Amino acid sequence: MSTSDFNIYFWLFLLLCNLGISKSLPLDRDTLLDIKGYLKDPQNYLRNWDKFHSPCQFYGVTCDQDSGDVIGISLSNISLSGTISSSFSLLQQLRTLELGANSISGTVPAAMANCTNLQVLNLSMNSLTGQLPDLSALLNLQVLDLSTNSFNGAFPVWISKLSGLTELGLGENNFDDGDVPESIGNLKNLTWLFLGQCNLRGEIPASVFDLVSLGTLDFSRNQITGVFPKAISKMRNLWKIELYQNNLTGEIPQELANLTLLSEFDVSRNQLTGMLPKEIGGLKKLRIFHIYHNNFYGELPEGLGELQFLESFSTYENQFSGKFPANLGRFSPLNTIDISENYFSGDFPRFLCQNNKLRFLLALSNNFSGEFPGSYSSCKTLQRFRICQNQFSGSFPPGLWGLPNAVIIDVAGNGFTGNISSDIGFSVTLNQLYVQNNNFTGVLPVELGRLSELQKLVASNNRFSGQIPIQIGSLKQLTYLHLEHNALEGPIPPDIGMCSSMVDLNLAENSLIGEIPDTLVSLFTLNSLNLSHNMISGDIPDGLQSLKLSDIDFSHNKLSGPVPRQFLMIAGDDAFSENAGLCVADTSEEWEKSVSNLRPCQWSDNHHNFSTRRLFLVLITVTSLVVLLSGLACLSYENYKLEEFNRKGDIESGGGTDLKWVLETFHPPELDPEEICNLDAETLIGRGGTGKVYRLELSKGRGTVAVKELWKRDDAKVLKTEINTLGKIRHRNILKLNAFLTGGTSNFLVYEYVVNGNLYDAIRREFKAGQPELDWDKRCRIAVGVAKGIMYLHHYCSPAIIHRDIKSTNILLDEEYEAKLADFGIARLVEGSPLSCFAGTHGYMAPGVQQVSNPRCADLVCSNEVEDEAHVGNVDEPEGP
Repeated sequence: MSTSDFNIYFWLFLLLCNLGISKSLPLDRDTLLDIKGYLKDPQNYLRNWDKFHSPCQFYGVTCDQDSGDVIGISLSNISLSGTISSSFSLLQQLRTLELGANSISGTVPAAMANCTNLQVLNLSMNSLTGQLPDLSALLNLQVLDLSTNSFNGAFPVWISKLSGLTELGLGENNFDDGDVPESIGNLKNLTWLFLGQCNLRGEIPASVFDLVSLGTLDFSRNQITGVFPKAISKMRNLWKIELYQNNLTGEIPQELANLTLLSEFDVSRNQLTGMLPKEIGGLKKLRIFHIYHNNFYGELPEGLGELQFLESFSTYENQFSGKFPANLGRFSPLNTIDISENYFSGDFPRFLCQNNKLRFLLALSNNFSGEFPGSYSSCKTLQRFRICQNQFSGSFPPGLWGLPNAVIIDVAGNGFTGNISSDIGFSVTLNQLYVQNNNFTGVLPVELGRLSELQKLVASNNRFSGQIPIQIGSLKQLTYLHLEHNALEGPIPPDIGMCSSMVDLNLAENSLIGEIPDTLVSLFTLNSLNLSHNMISGDIPDGLQSLKLSDIDFSHNKLSGPVPRQFLMIAGDDAFSENAGLCVADTSEEWEKSVSNLRPCQWSDNHHNFSTRRLFLVLITVTSLVVLLSGLACLSYENYKLEEFNRKGDIESGGGTDLKWVLETFHPPELDPEEICNLDAETLIGRGGTGKVYRLELSKGRGTVAVKELWKRDDAKVLKTEINTLGKIRHRNILKLNAFLTGGTSNFLVYEYVVNGNLYDAIRREFKAGQPELDWDKRCRIAVGVAKGIMYLHHYCSPAIIHRDIKSTNILLDEEYEAKLADFGIARLVEGSPLSCFAGTHGYMAPGVQQVSNPRCADLVCSNEVEDEAHVGNVDEPEGP
């Protein structure tokens, strides 16, 4: 061929290529721009998807170098939302489509089945819904990952036709309950199978264990039953087995040791039993080994101590016993170990932190004994260190107090001796410190004041001595301080009043002296106060009555003076017994019957002159009040006449425009009448039988409130009832009324704002993957909260209050799903006569509501709120590393 002929053929080839490209590029550009129109791109990744750029230059787009056709779109994890356009089906040469880890919603278009050249389809971790279309026509697919969405309907059995698949992910969807399809065994090329949490039940089909190329097998979080499959040992390429949270029974077979590539093994939360076969120690590549919450027993195989790659080891909540493998962690980069709630005994293993990687060391509730190894003092990586409820003895290693990354140090319930070292000041990230029920001695170190993140300090039932360090007052996050049953002495430091988050303060059973500091009245969140069994003297500060106390114990001290009546209602007279100087000022017959441990307050002859002066001051005060009240009565009458005159004038003239607003507040925040009355219709969040409710964002960052604008037809009656009821009560499970505003014919109630709406809506809402918003823990918490609110109204308010309209729409949920009773517009105080008429929503009237006894006193008085705080549990660690 001559040179001229070659040049002709070469340029002809280029012309044909350009003709092909020129035809495909405009079509693909239009298609991609249509696809972009269905997506929302808040971070503007798709900014160059426009008519001025070639589609091959579009972000995330790949083209074939020869034809110019679009063959790949990769837009994973860029915060996209919107929906999937059916125009994807026009990209006939598309081989890869990756849209994972976004927030795309809607359904998968059935037209997607026309993309027959697709090899990779990844739509995982989005918010896609509906039933999956039949994609069995995509015979070239090698990777299909639709996991972590909200697909529903029948499990897609058509996947068995995609014989070329190497990776399949359908887990974390809301498919209908059903058996694992036998036909999955047809996918012989699978190396990755993720079918966790998609409502599968029954036994795993035998055909699955013929997938000998499989590396990952994940059927976790289903209802899989049957005996642990021995046939799994045929799958020699498995490196990851995830079968946790199912209903598997039986024992782990020794044949599991045949899986020499096994790296991750998790069968936790099943019903497995028996002893672990010693052959498991031969799985040299084990990195994660989780078998917690089963019924295993016996000793752990000693060979586990020789593993060189082990990172996470969890066997808690089983029945293992005997000595723990001495070398575990010695040769491996161990990061997490949780062996809690078993029966391990003997010496504690010494090498768990040998390679200085250990973050979680959890060995609570076992039978370990002897001294705790001092070598752990150098384990500065520890974050959660819990060895409570064992039988350790001897001096606690001083260096273990100074763990710079620790969040929890829990050594409670042992026999440790020694003291808390000043090194505790280095544990600056510490959130919880539990040392109770040991034999610790010495003084509490002043370095405790450096722990600015500390929330709970429990050191009860030891032999600590000396004074309570004043530096504790600098712990602004401290909510729990339990120092009871020690040998502490001296006065209660006033600085404790600076612990502004304090909820529970217990200093009982010590040798404390002096008076109760007035600064305790600054602890506005305080719920429980126990100062019993000390030598505290003086009066009970009156200001304590303003706190939200629900548990009080001042017994066995040297206190004097009258006991506040409100405290007697909360705690009874036992809480003030064995104080020779305490008395009851109320000597009515009713109180004499209910109080047996306290005498009535009587002024002796020695106080005659004081009593005379006091009587003289009282007479002067009463006289002044009579004069003042008479003047106010006259002034009120004149104002009343003036308002009547103005009201009549308004009625005759159609009403005035210059309204004078009257605002009365019960709780912060500071409110502006102009903000409250100028409500925007766009902020309407609900309406009911008594009015419309708006969400109001207060200016200057003062927070958010809910404002109820009452209907005009019956607002006077409802307004009076709501205010008289809610304005006097305060409880965590009852909606707080902040203020009310009146002006002209308008009335507004200002409540605290709760973010999760009412129970009626929450029951019907769904989370991602189609899961209901309210799991059983939340439902239980809500039920208990409602019960506590009702109990408070019935038993802690005098006279008692009957709500009479408790239903799901009147139960509101705050950010933590704490229930709050609302809508007291028809609430009624229980008086001497039985309720004579029905009020409320039909069907919600409580049976036996008329059998309420008479109140003990005439005025509404409620004891303060009862706060719930979790006790120190055995295992509160996350499941898994």
